[in-house]
Amino acid sequence: MGLFKVSSLVLVLLITIVSIHSVFAQNGQQDYLNAHNAARKRVGVGPMHWDVNVAAYARNYAKKIQMANTCNKLVHSNGPYGENLAAGIGTFTGLQAVNLWVGEKRYYNYPSNRCIGGVCEHYTQVVWRGSVGLGCARVFCKNGWWYVICNYSPPGNVAGQRPY
Repeated sequence: MGLFKVSSLVLVLLITIVSIHSVFAQNGQQDYLNAHNAARKRVGVGPMHWDVNVAAYARNYAKKIQMANTCNKLVHSNGPYGENLAAGIGTFTGLQAVNLWVGEKRYYNYPSNRCIGGVCEHYTQVVWRGSVGLGCARVFCKNGWWYVICNYSPPGNVAGQRPY
């Protein structure tokens, strides 16, 4: 009986470690870059690079949101960069946030350069050909929500222009 309990405890610890690793593995700068660049590649747009200044801006704004405990409000910073925001509960990751934005592709109509049937401006910012610098951050608020912000330099979604 004792051996069964020890084996069960070891199994639970291993599952926990693997789960924690998989969550952390979806929140690093390379994870954000890979997800953005995969979406950009699908439409023939060149890759982005991690911009330390843009990342610092994203981190600082995310910390303000965290201090205010308003992760679920999705209030834009109105700063100098393009910006995508997402919030979620549970183990909401940065990769999940980027996938939400990229999932808006279905609403983007290239011939008319408009969103049809839903929001698509997060997607168009992800694939905006002129936006080459990326910085993202993720914070957890006491209210149980995760907040993800990605900023883009230079900003995209310029009126009258196509993203690619």
